[in-house]
Amino acid sequence: MLKKPRTLNLEHRTTFQAGFTLIEMVVVLVVISLVALLVFPRLPSTDAVNLRTSARSLGAVIRYLGDRSVTTKTPYRMTLDLTDNAITVKKIVNGEETAPDDPFFARKLLAEGVTIEDVEIPRLGKLGEGAVTVNFGVAGLGEFIMIHLKGAKDHHFTVTAIPDGGRVEVLEGYQEMKL
Repeated sequence: MLKKPRTLNLEHRTTFQAGFTLIEMVVVLVVISLVALLVFPRLPSTDAVNLRTSARSLGAVIRYLGDRSVTTKTPYRMTLDLTDNAITVKKIVNGEETAPDDPFFARKLLAEGVTIEDVEIPRLGKLGEGAVTVNFGVAGLGEFIMIHLKGAKDHHFTVTAIPDGGRVEVLEGYQEMKL
């Protein structure tokens, strides 16, 4: 059986246009706006990320200094300059301070906008200016230390280091010393 060829009937042809209606576009924009309103406030700001990264880097350096001083039987000295907002590490060789040969100590620890607010050491109390020296002997960290870092938007992180075991904690917020 042969099929009869179809002819195009122009009278019954309907036009079909691909695309979205105005209502569909408005619904999509409303959904995207609602998702943005819920998600954006929960994303960390770059200031908060810089503060967290700086606190973790400082904690890692303190932990590494303690481990390094014990394993190499070499004392180290970390200076926290609260006035210039700088942290330096020196190796002690024959009683003299020298630059450590490890490139881990040469990197910048504090990100832009992060400052050392104060340092607490039980024998000195809370220090908010000047320079604080933290000694790492052949047995590791010599004394308990608590360092408060402040971000650009008054956010805080606290880095605590405990001698005799080398435990270092990085805590969110401004933590007070518990005696």
